Amino acid sequence: MTALRAALALEDGSVWEGQGFGAPGRVQGEVVFNTGMVGYPESITDPSYHGQILCQTYPLIGNYGVDPGSFESAGPRIRGYIISELCRTPSHSSSKMALDEWLRQSGIPGLSGIDTRSLTKKLRAKGVMPGVLEVSEKEPDLDALRALAKRTPDPYGRDLVAEVTTQKTKIYNAAARRTVVLLDCGSKESIIRALVRRKLRVVRIPAQASAPQVLAHSPAGVVISNGPGDPQQCRPTIQTVAALMRERLPLFGICLGNQILALAAGGRTFKLKYGHRGQNQPCLEVGTKRCYITSQNHGFAVDPDSLPSDWRPWFENANDRTNEGLLHRNGLFSSVQFHPEAAPGPTDTEFLFDVFTERLP
Repeated sequence: MTALRAALALEDGSVWEGQGFGAPGRVQGEVVFNTGMVGYPESITDPSYHGQILCQTYPLIGNYGVDPGSFESAGPRIRGYIISELCRTPSHSSSKMALDEWLRQSGIPGLSGIDTRSLTKKLRAKGVMPGVLEVSEKEPDLDALRALAKRTPDPYGRDLVAEVTTQKTKIYNAAARRTVVLLDCGSKESIIRALVRRKLRVVRIPAQASAPQVLAHSPAGVVISNGPGDPQQCRPTIQTVAALMRERLPLFGICLGNQILALAAGGRTFKLKYGHRGQNQPCLEVGTKRCYITSQNHGFAVDPDSLPSDWRPWFENANDRTNEGLLHRNGLFSSVQFHPEAAPGPTDTEFLFDVFTERLP
């Protein structure tokens, strides 16, 4: 097989050249980084990365191969993949194929052999930005890539949730006594597994579903899932959640769900400079001395000062003090910015699914 060349150009004109892997092609998207040491199949298949080119900061990727049993959706959701060193000969009992083979079959281009530290430092200093990744047998035209990167549209100008949500209602654990509706904004499969383990019937419905469509399933509670993009683009979901709050149903938001719940309550959100993406984000439970290590993947945050007085912060990030969760004084509405289901990451906060379940009638 002919060796592939690859290059990444950012909006600011900077370029990285290296070896290509995965599928030949040219993709555009927002370039972001993830600090996780493991869990690359879960990250690659996480719908929250829809529209993004993902850089992995851990130096060696692919060493334990790919197992479809760990996927968070049907297949890769990223636009492109950037790593320092690619392992082409994985070794793990669960491995079904190599990372290079999987991405090639899935049509995802990859760039390896670059200094991912320099790219990460650039994104931390200037903020995440649009870029173009090209993989080809030919020498890349760097000037053309630079020009294209400057013209790459802002992915947040469109409703990314509408592009990843389920198109039809799906039911899991149908025989269970209590029903929870999952508003699928790009839900990870591990959220569904966490709910099913708690003996709940899960009805997964499109993010654009109306409040009457949710209530038609007679739910004991509603979960608002994670997902990609700017939460302010999710207008139908925000309206639905606001209506459900008036019904006084137990609500639990996760990641994007935290932001949607805040917007439905009348609060505001804002874009972070480079986001939180990894499995080692420390979060403090407000009013206690407890700190949890959490798995995270988001580029926006809630402004807790913008919320009505009957809301209070539940968690905050120990590094930058941004909001990581909300509680309403009625005890029915709660949300977290991190991922209690982890996958990948520590399971320190999985008990929050139990907290939600205990609130259900």
